[in-house]
Amino acid sequence: QVQLVESGGGLVHPGESLRLSCAASGTIFSIYTMGWYRQPLGKQRELVATITTSGGSTNYGDSVKGRFTISRDLAKNTVYLQMNGLKPEDSAVYYCWLRQGGSLINYWGQGIQVTVSS
Repeated sequence: QVQLVESGGGLVHPGESLRLSCAASGTIFSIYTMGWYRQPLGKQRELVATITTSGGSTNYGDSVKGRFTISRDLAKNTVYLQMNGLKPEDSAVYYCWLRQGGSLINYWGQGIQVTVSS
């Protein structure tokens, strides 16, 4: 089993920044992909960003490219999401996600609220 714990959400004004963290614990393989999805109120869950442990390849949703940066600390099994230039449309519940290498099982965190409002 894998547990994911998110932190760093909150309320900010447009143009400001936030940094989300997600720490994974439990039985974690050496190779996995980890990242963030978000779900705005009344809408479907969408990709924000993912990163692999092998090589650190990243993938971003179109709406966050150039503003958000995902990074990882392999020693801590932790992934970070630096969000700059936040917009009201970035408001959502952000979910941490992990998929082990060679597995189709998705693990999700409980979600953390990010609200961007003036």
